[in-house]
Amino acid sequence: MTEAATPPPDASFHSSEEAVARLKKRRSAETRLKLYGMIAIGLAALALVALLWNIVARTMNAATEHYIAIEAQIEPDEDDFLKVVKKSARASFPYVSGRTGKRELYGLFSDGAADDMRRAQEAGTLETGEAVPMRFLVSDTADLYMRGEFGALESQESAGGLTITEDGKKFVLRAQDKAFIDAVGRAKAGLAREADSLRQQAARQIAGITVQQARLDSVTGLEREDMLAQIDGFRKTRDRLEGQASALDALITGSGDTRLELTDRMASFFVMVNGGILKLTEVSADTALAVPLVPLDSADPVAGGAWTLRILDRPEVGRPVKDQQVAILETLQREGRIEEVANWKFFSLSDSTQPEIAGIKGALIGSLWTMLVTFSLAFPIGVMAAIYLEEFAPKNRFTDFIEVNINNLAAVPSIVFGLLGLAVFLNFFGVPRSSPLAGGLVLALMTLPTVIIAARAAIRAVPPSIRWAAMGIGASKTQTVFHHVLPLAMPGILTGTIIGMAQALGETAPLLMIGMVAFITAVPEGITDSATVLPVQVFNWANASERAFDMRTAAAIAVLLAFLVVMNAIAIILRKRFERRW
Repeated sequence: MTEAATPPPDASFHSSEEAVARLKKRRSAETRLKLYGMIAIGLAALALVALLWNIVARTMNAATEHYIAIEAQIEPDEDDFLKVVKKSARASFPYVSGRTGKRELYGLFSDGAADDMRRAQEAGTLETGEAVPMRFLVSDTADLYMRGEFGALESQESAGGLTITEDGKKFVLRAQDKAFIDAVGRAKAGLAREADSLRQQAARQIAGITVQQARLDSVTGLEREDMLAQIDGFRKTRDRLEGQASALDALITGSGDTRLELTDRMASFFVMVNGGILKLTEVSADTALAVPLVPLDSADPVAGGAWTLRILDRPEVGRPVKDQQVAILETLQREGRIEEVANWKFFSLSDSTQPEIAGIKGALIGSLWTMLVTFSLAFPIGVMAAIYLEEFAPKNRFTDFIEVNINNLAAVPSIVFGLLGLAVFLNFFGVPRSSPLAGGLVLALMTLPTVIIAARAAIRAVPPSIRWAAMGIGASKTQTVFHHVLPLAMPGILTGTIIGMAQALGETAPLLMIGMVAFITAVPEGITDSATVLPVQVFNWANASERAFDMRTAAAIAVLLAFLVVMNAIAIILRKRFERRW
């Protein structure tokens, strides 16, 4: 007895209101899913653009460096070039005096200027015996100022005239039309910030008083007396801070005719007039007291528009470049004696404690040596292991166990390989610490599972008919594998190997464990020399206290990314060039 055939569904079932509602709901869900996917891709793209923009913007600053052009006289037998730099600086800026002033003057020049002269002498291109124009590399702080890292000088040209009166070593400036009123306003804003800071310190003293008073009932004897003395000290400090804050408030609320004293905790005010630069030390709406930073050509009165008030909002106490240095740099820039040139030293010099002469040559060569060791070990061992497992190994529990462990090793954190290298290669076998040999061994262990997995997949992708045809004409198993299967699988093997090498190139954690974090200035000449690599160089510079290392860090990251892009591009080209469709 056969069952009756199920009748076809009625057409009205698919056109009913319930069916239409279900279809609409399903299509809405598909639309939302597509929208979520587009949003996810857009967010990922925005994050990538933001990352690259940040790196490129910082890298552009590291692509150039600044030089100061002044005259220098070098004796034929001179060997202390740092002394030449200082002597040339004093001769070019004779108005800078005093120990502090000279120290700030020398701080504009990098020790790399002496190194440039030494290299020029060794190359035989250094002119000696008479004063000749030379270019001296600026220090990292001067370079950062030229890039606007500490703020830019704001210019305010006044329509009113300015009279200048000498008063000992200072100048009294009298301006028309209350030309200094903006300076007074900014000075009062600085006083307000300072008063707020004093009140915050006073509040901390009050908190200390409260804490100590709460503990008074639980102590007796000498401890109580000490605590009372501490409370009294807190009160005196509070009263002093509040008194200072009240005095600042009185200055802030005073009229514009009251002359305010300018401190290094306020904005810096400069007057550019008669070829010189004056720094304001006291200011009111129409009168100011100033000290010369760059000497004036004359003290003659000037008309409106012939002098300029320039303001640097960042206080002197909060920036490494001082007002005297700012004045000298502005004078040099006005005279066209500061040059910005391409920073080829970044690629020709190794690491240094001074950012302006720090480069990546040593780390770059160290990375090449390390990658050479890694490739020499990981590629042949990984390919041979893949060939054995795919073509010759029997299928049993032991080979299954090996395959599972290879797959697990590919997911092990990289720092575990660093611990293994530290325990085995360095402590047991005595491999030189911080050498490309040690780093290459560790990275080879880390890369090996990736190479094996990629090689096995490439070998497995070769059709069995190739093997059958080779053995059908009398080829042995070994001949079949090495003459036919391996050449056809080689593009896929190389692709996987290059991707594994690119991953190894960017690793830092395992190399830190074997000591490649050391400060290395020499270029390694072999795999047993002390060396560092690009990722570790980036790690060291990112942790450096000098702000100028930020630009070098971004530039080194850009170089590392360029290497990774090139290696992945090679992998894609190889796959496209030799890929076959079976």
